[in-house]
Amino acid sequence: MNSGLRLSHYGSDPVLDATLYRSVVGAMQYATITRPEIAFSVNKVCQFMHSPLQSHWVAVKRILRYLAGTTLDYGLHLKQASHFHLEAFYDVDWAFDLDDRRSTTSFFIYFGYNLVAWQSKKQTTISRSSTEAKF
Repeated sequence: MNSGLRLSHYGSDPVLDATLYRSVVGAMQYATITRPEIAFSVNKVCQFMHSPLQSHWVAVKRILRYLAGTTLDYGLHLKQASHFHLEAFYDVDWAFDLDDRRSTTSFFIYFGYNLVAWQSKKQTTISRSSTEAKF
């Protein structure tokens, strides 16, 4: 997903076939099991399944082009490591959602070279500052 793209419940025309939108987005949810790099994008377009707009459909097609493009060899690959170390990465976007102003929290945990846990979810409360969002 384009990093500057901010989807909303308002702003463009409804899609002609909402059933097709739901079917494609539902199928992409299964792809996130082995393709964690699209988890955030798929989660974002899933938030509009009840009333999808043309701007949401454009975002879905962009994800599909990414999957069909040069990323066919991407995925979760397990590698044997000569040494074991644990690394964790964490990030929060502050009030990114235009509709409810909630922040999204994400983390990734690596054991050696292997990704063992990841999550991206919208926070349950609204943060008043970026520091509060990270806390």
